[in-house]
Amino acid sequence: MAHRFCNHVIRPVTRRQMLRECSVGFGMLALSSLLAEEALAQSARSANPLAPRKPHFPPKARRIIFLFMHGGPSQVDTFDPKPLLTRDHGKPYPFAKPRVQFASTGNLLKSPWEFRQYGQSGIPVSDLFPHVAQCVDDLCVIRSMHADNNAHGGALLQLHTGSDTFVRPSIGSWITYGLGTENQNLPGFITICPTLGHGGVQNWSSAFLPAYTQGTPIGNASIPAEKAHISYIRNPETPPGLQRMELDYLRQINEEQLRHLGPDPNLEGRIQSFELAFRMQMEAPELMDLSRESKATLEMYGIGEQPTDNFGRQCLLARRFCEKGVRFVQVTHSYKWDQHGDLRNGHANNAREVDKPIAGLLRDLKARGLLKDTLVWWGGEFGRTPTAQGDDGRDHNPNGFSMWLAGGGVRGGMTYGATDDYGYYAVDKKVHIHDLHATILHLMGLDHTRLTYRYGGRDFRLTDVHGNVVHEILT
Repeated sequence: MAHRFCNHVIRPVTRRQMLRECSVGFGMLALSSLLAEEALAQSARSANPLAPRKPHFPPKARRIIFLFMHGGPSQVDTFDPKPLLTRDHGKPYPFAKPRVQFASTGNLLKSPWEFRQYGQSGIPVSDLFPHVAQCVDDLCVIRSMHADNNAHGGALLQLHTGSDTFVRPSIGSWITYGLGTENQNLPGFITICPTLGHGGVQNWSSAFLPAYTQGTPIGNASIPAEKAHISYIRNPETPPGLQRMELDYLRQINEEQLRHLGPDPNLEGRIQSFELAFRMQMEAPELMDLSRESKATLEMYGIGEQPTDNFGRQCLLARRFCEKGVRFVQVTHSYKWDQHGDLRNGHANNAREVDKPIAGLLRDLKARGLLKDTLVWWGGEFGRTPTAQGDDGRDHNPNGFSMWLAGGGVRGGMTYGATDDYGYYAVDKKVHIHDLHATILHLMGLDHTRLTYRYGGRDFRLTDVHGNVVHEILT
């Protein structure tokens, strides 16, 4: 029986009607819960922006060491043997050369070095790298790399940031933004003795990403690694307690300004950099002190002998920083691989400086159980032509070159892709720089299409609108 109240009839409501009428309310409850979680996450990120964050999916690698060979090593003299190049030495290149070239080149130039097979995989490696060759079963050699710019400046920017024309965040900054760091007393991204030319700081810049993702340089290419240090890491005049009081007061003033003037990414970045710098005093000086390493370890990296001491120190520092939770460490051999002439002496000297330290790093990481989740990445900004520049040189070549990866979820003891019979163009299973970036992010547990940042009214990502993960090289 219906009840009458204020001339309205109250009728029983069915369950279906109730759910239909309340469905919007349920959605609002779910939305408010999601917004609250997002606000909480944003608040936590603001308070501690370098805190570890969950990847998109389980990662195979937790950290990266990038061994950058600035100048562009020659693929046909290192990891991509070409018998026809040797056979046809001195003859014209039988196919069309690129329409746009950095400089003119002549006839084919064979490699001055022999290639030999190593390891169970039997991968051929040039005599330039006898020590790295002993680790070949841990390497995945990508022989089909290609890029878009044949000048050092643009090529370095594309290699590091994905763009050869615009200022964009570097790959180390993207990874730090996506994952944070595992050690709150250290930066998420460190670059050791970086180059100051060909883009300079833009190669480790955070660009429009938050300032805390910027790479922290230790020295630069003009400073011997033995003398490279983090500026002002020690303060012998002010005790830590007093420093803490000064920083707290400075932070109070800066936050008051933020409340009155509104958000200011530059000021927020300075606040965070002051806090990180204070915390770094606890761990960075000890990590920079290589005297704590055993004599056997120092010898393995070639430290204390020439010509390997300088690069060996950089490689050992990279291992020490990665061991303590830094996400991305770059080591730069700069700027030596640009042999437009005197290829035989130039590449030989360069390889002697880096071969033993790189092999020492791979062996050390493996012995410590770190290689399985540390991705080691080796390469330059492009390769070199199989045709001669002058009597004994090679020109820039972004159309086909080699890089290798080791550890961190990559299949070892394999080659992937190919250049043509003379090593000029990538022709089989081509891997663009965008594809390499997508693959590296994937190994770190990051989907390159989802790792985005809104700036200037659009979403940006490291790979822009390009990039495919190379699944065939993954374990």
